[in-house]
Amino acid sequence: MDCRWMMVVLSFIICHLSFISANAQSVTAKIDPIEMMMGEQAQVTLTVQAPEGATVEWPKLQPRQQLVEGVEVLNTQRTSSSTMLLTITSFDGKLYYLPPFKVKVNGKEVASKSLALKVLEVEVDTTKLDKYFGPKDVQDNPYQWSDWSPSFWFSVLLLILLAVSYYLYLRLRAGKPIIAHIKIVKRLLPHQKAMKEIEQIKADKMVTSENQKEYYTKLTETLRRYIEERYGFSAMEMTSSEIIDRLMSTGDQQSLDELRQLFTTADLVKFAKYSTMINENDANLVSAIDFINQTKLENQPTEVVQKPQLSEEDQRTRKERRILKTVIGVLCVVMIALLCYVIYNIYQLLN
Repeated sequence: MDCRWMMVVLSFIICHLSFISANAQSVTAKIDPIEMMMGEQAQVTLTVQAPEGATVEWPKLQPRQQLVEGVEVLNTQRTSSSTMLLTITSFDGKLYYLPPFKVKVNGKEVASKSLALKVLEVEVDTTKLDKYFGPKDVQDNPYQWSDWSPSFWFSVLLLILLAVSYYLYLRLRAGKPIIAHIKIVKRLLPHQKAMKEIEQIKADKMVTSENQKEYYTKLTETLRRYIEERYGFSAMEMTSSEIIDRLMSTGDQQSLDELRQLFTTADLVKFAKYSTMINENDANLVSAIDFINQTKLENQPTEVVQKPQLSEEDQRTRKERRILKTVIGVLCVVMIALLCYVIYNIYQLLN
């Protein structure tokens, strides 16, 4: 009976210890090295032992923050979920007491042990003070050629580019620009030109002239030009019968009969020395006017856009001027960039 009770008690103690071990919370702090010269650095390692999944809140230390007066933090780094590394330094030689580091585990504050850091001063042999010199005034660093050489050579390059740009500008200024203007020319419609020529025939009184060949030549040429521009075939190079055959499908029969009679009379006058009467000349003139009025096309554009045709030399000149302008523009951009660099570099050297 006693043995059973002893076994129960022993089992209870083992379970209680296991529970305590599973929920143990502690913070350890180590410093390395514990002794250093002024200005050197030491590493403090904080390690938290906590149950798995526990919430850990590390101390919030910022660079330049002092742990104690004379010891400041340089850097903090989390190396793992349970470890933090602090880098510290000091510039005063003495023994420092670093207070415990406090970490919250699941909202409960747990503190580490305190640490000690010894900072050693640089030993000075006071028996040889003549070898030590006091502080000096602020000295200006001497300029070196390597500091000024980029600005110098870029300035030389800037002057060269400026000279080249000026030369190209003079060339551009010396050559006259080729300006191609688009012209809008007013033109007479085919029937307007034909009627104008017929009016001129009337003004010259060619109807009553004895030179009937000249009269019929000008009259038929006027009609041929009108037909050529109106219908779009080369009537100037065709015979009278060929012209009438081409017009058979375009005009009314009466107009074509009168036009055929006019061309027949003109051919007889020009090639067979046929003589006509004045009333016959008037009738043919009226026939020509009637044909024009019956076949004319109105509501046609009376303005023609004429684009100038440049010669090869003009085209080459325009191309050269475009190239010169482009090169001058690029050089100006490069020179502005070089000037800005030189000014900035000199400003940096003087300040």
